[in-house]
Amino acid sequence: MKRRIPYTRPSITEKEVAYATDAARNGWGAHCYDYIHRFERLFREYVGTEYAIATSSCTGAMHMGLAALGVGPGDEVILADTNWIATAAPIVHLGATSVMVDILPDTWCIDPEKAEAAITPRTRAIIATHIYGNMCDMDRLFEIGERHGIPIVEDAAEAIGSRWRGRHAGSMGAFGTFSFHGTKTVTTGEGGMFVTNDPELYETVLTLSNHGRSRTQTKQFWPDMVGFKYKISNVQAAIGCAQMERIEELVARKREIFYAYRDALEGVEGISMNPEPEGTTNGFWMPTVVFDRETGVSREMLQEAFARENIDARVFFWPLSDLPMLQGRFPTPNAHDIAARAINLPSYHDILDEEINSVISVIRDLL
Repeated sequence: MKRRIPYTRPSITEKEVAYATDAARNGWGAHCYDYIHRFERLFREYVGTEYAIATSSCTGAMHMGLAALGVGPGDEVILADTNWIATAAPIVHLGATSVMVDILPDTWCIDPEKAEAAITPRTRAIIATHIYGNMCDMDRLFEIGERHGIPIVEDAAEAIGSRWRGRHAGSMGAFGTFSFHGTKTVTTGEGGMFVTNDPELYETVLTLSNHGRSRTQTKQFWPDMVGFKYKISNVQAAIGCAQMERIEELVARKREIFYAYRDALEGVEGISMNPEPEGTTNGFWMPTVVFDRETGVSREMLQEAFARENIDARVFFWPLSDLPMLQGRFPTPNAHDIAARAINLPSYHDILDEEINSVISVIRDLL
């Protein structure tokens, strides 16, 4: 049997091992936050925000950020129907309603016109998810948000290394969130980051992240509000520090892998891949191929073809509105159509040229 080609796995070097070992051996007592604070500093310096709070997951960062914005029962939050449920779950947990709208056919990100049409007096936020590293149209979203007095939140879980007109994904909205899951370009195994330039929002989330205990509170073990426990561990942050010291290398390798696919498939009719419009930089977390309708290639055909070659390609996100626990309110034809004929390609940092060629052969054979 052919050696399995995984769709992703982390890039771990001796630096990550050394930092994690040091945190496990020495990161206790007075030093229990050393790597966490260092990780936060390295991250905010990279994305260019005033504040950063390391969390146990991107989902937790989104949960606390929306809570700090005051999202609660009876409110609505607008987001793209093409999303992982991690973006919608915090909305549900806060007692609010997820309002899913359609995506643009070229970027696969939220359609600003559809988002504006979904605004009601109950709308408290619009989430811009930079799917697979593709950038949302931030200029249009900010114009809509400013006109309606609605904050734009950035879900940059998959977009580290991506930029909009020179500004990092996640650094522009009311707040941004990032993921360091084991599949991501930068990993801590499990983990996330909340970033913002709003000092008041930062203080609220900082308090929420520590069981509601404010850092200005003089009474020991006295919470000022009911908070959460979404803190990252020092050992995880140590791995994150090593990853951030390698960030340029990690993002560059992701871009290199994407262009290896794109260049090899250039001239092949019937497919399209992640866009990189003028004025943007794509971190290309997950190279994705969308087959034209005319090819007749379906999601199921793609899964079967890759499985036969022992290649672990993963499906495009199912529309959230198809999930029985989330009710769709608006038609989302693009989200449904694209998901039915698309596939994510293997893109781990150490992937070999011959493995990329094996993936390309499956695509060519299908056509």
